[in-house]
Amino acid sequence: MKPSREPALPKPAKSGETSRPEPAAAATAAVPAAGVALDRYDVAILDALQRDARQSNADLSAAIGLSAAPTWRRVRRLEELGVITGYRAEIDRRKIGLGVLAFVRVDTDRDNAEATRALEDAIRQLPEVIACHYISGAGTFELQVLVTDLDAYSRWTMDTLFRLPNVKDLHTSFSLGEIKAGAALPLGHLRPGA
Repeated sequence: MKPSREPALPKPAKSGETSRPEPAAAATAAVPAAGVALDRYDVAILDALQRDARQSNADLSAAIGLSAAPTWRRVRRLEELGVITGYRAEIDRRKIGLGVLAFVRVDTDRDNAEATRALEDAIRQLPEVIACHYISGAGTFELQVLVTDLDAYSRWTMDTLFRLPNVKDLHTSFSLGEIKAGAALPLGHLRPGA
């Protein structure tokens, strides 16, 4: 007969904290997300950090209903699993002189895998390109490009973009105004019962 295993006792709380044990796994049904099991506390952490990544661990733990130590362990686990990939400041692009946001469809020869990989590598090195997507339909890539003004965009396309390997043509649309940008990722599909 196997000896019965006693449940682990919660670690003592630091001065000024109340000790709350981490909930049992059965009480927090895990929702698989691309191979990563996330429970309601993990989702609550992601939601809270998307709204304010600068909050203290004490504030975060109070917001999600766990004590500080389990909250800290969960945040570290989410970082180690690559669910949380970093923390950064959101900057108003206009206040630093980046007044033009261009959406650029790049046409390439899709039948040349080596040239396409070379183009991908080159695009990754361009600081003006803030996002790049391999797309279906017309075009091969859709870029989001930030520059100071239309003259800067014109120079950048002629001096940089058209000189990249495998670029056949460009089709550009300019943002006339942002309706929504920098939004938090939707997490509703990760909540149990969703």
